[in-house]
Amino acid sequence: MDIHCVVDSHSKTGEGAVWDEQDGLLYWVDIPDGLVHRYDPRTGTNRTTSAGEPVGCLAVRRQGGLVLATKSGFHLFDADTGERTPICDPEADRPHNRFNDGATDGQGRFWAGTMKNSGPPEPAGRFYRLDGDFHCMPWKDGIFTTNGLTFSPDGRTMYHSDSNPHVRTIWACDYDIDDGMPSNERVFFDTRVVAGRPDGGTVDADGCYWMAGVGGWQLVRITPDGAIDRIVEMPIERPTKPMFGGADMKTLFVTSIGQNLSAGSESRQPQAGGLFAIEGLGVQGFPQTRFAG
Repeated sequence: MDIHCVVDSHSKTGEGAVWDEQDGLLYWVDIPDGLVHRYDPRTGTNRTTSAGEPVGCLAVRRQGGLVLATKSGFHLFDADTGERTPICDPEADRPHNRFNDGATDGQGRFWAGTMKNSGPPEPAGRFYRLDGDFHCMPWKDGIFTTNGLTFSPDGRTMYHSDSNPHVRTIWACDYDIDDGMPSNERVFFDTRVVAGRPDGGTVDADGCYWMAGVGGWQLVRITPDGAIDRIVEMPIERPTKPMFGGADMKTLFVTSIGQNLSAGSESRQPQAGGLFAIEGLGVQGFPQTRFAG
């Protein structure tokens, strides 16, 4: 197994990695600086475009371009020009919130969750589903830090988490692929048994959930029945979002945080905030569905 930094970006909060199989590109963001990155593993190049405000997550559109979940709601986005077109702001009445984590389901609906942007933590976050016709529907409320959104290979299980230190739990829900509604929410994994809190997550082709253990220097692979399968030690304290990609879907890309590191740890992680790639895991992912809108 080999772990190496492919983009030494020193991002404040690198997040939201999405692999687009059609174009062979990895999209990811730096949340507070509002930057949208495009990494091409074939050439090793990384292009960056400003979204003009904090951006939590994104999805690639079937019609081309991106959809962003930002401080001010959902927007269409052209990564070549930086042009942004507002769709809706479901939290105009919650000015202290911003979007954080998200993912598309197998039918191309875009799920994303919010959190309080600054100040003392509060359970002010909520999940939303953006349909292909741009209809936006709220779902679960009362979350500190919405995170870990991803789906099983068959699309019938939805996962999400709360990264708050007093919660640090991953949940699983049954997911109706026809009407796009979760049900039967239950605890999938209590992360107090591992070093890191649950940040972003992805699921591999075997149905195992990969958790970024932020603050714990590790990734954790969890089986569909909630058991720890393996732990991958990382050269960074605060990994944030794993995402399988590459030509064979066997490279695990990992974004990371480059700020607010533990005192004295900076010399151990000079590339914190960068984009990392892990080769040789013996596991592969599956293609992510583009947003239907």
